[in-house]
Amino acid sequence: MGDRNAERRPAGELEAGVLAALWAADGPLSPGQVQEQLGGSLARTTVTTILSRLFEKGTVTRQRSGRGFVYVPAEDASGLTARRMHAELAKDEDRGAVLSRFVSQLSSEDERLLRALLDGEGDAP
Repeated sequence: MGDRNAERRPAGELEAGVLAALWAADGPLSPGQVQEQLGGSLARTTVTTILSRLFEKGTVTRQRSGRGFVYVPAEDASGLTARRMHAELAKDEDRGAVLSRFVSQLSSEDERLLRALLDGEGDAP
């Protein structure tokens, strides 16, 4: 029997793939439809488990469709990234230090963009 750990994907790769399939869709998808969008390489039970975990995290919403559920992303990719940034910021008691470190590591272009957004001059998507 082969080494199962050698076949494992990096953490978050499956969730990222499922989210990409949902973002690319025109509407809600069932686990079977997500499985098809991913090329059919994952078992439907695996896709269903990933969707259930994403639902528990608030990353996707679901609605009843027949005996199962269909899923849609709770927000777009930018919104999800922003939510993750907020969650990370909330983990640290010294928010000033975290924000200072974050800003100090921005590229000049990103710093200008952030400054314009904070001054109300930029167009936030």
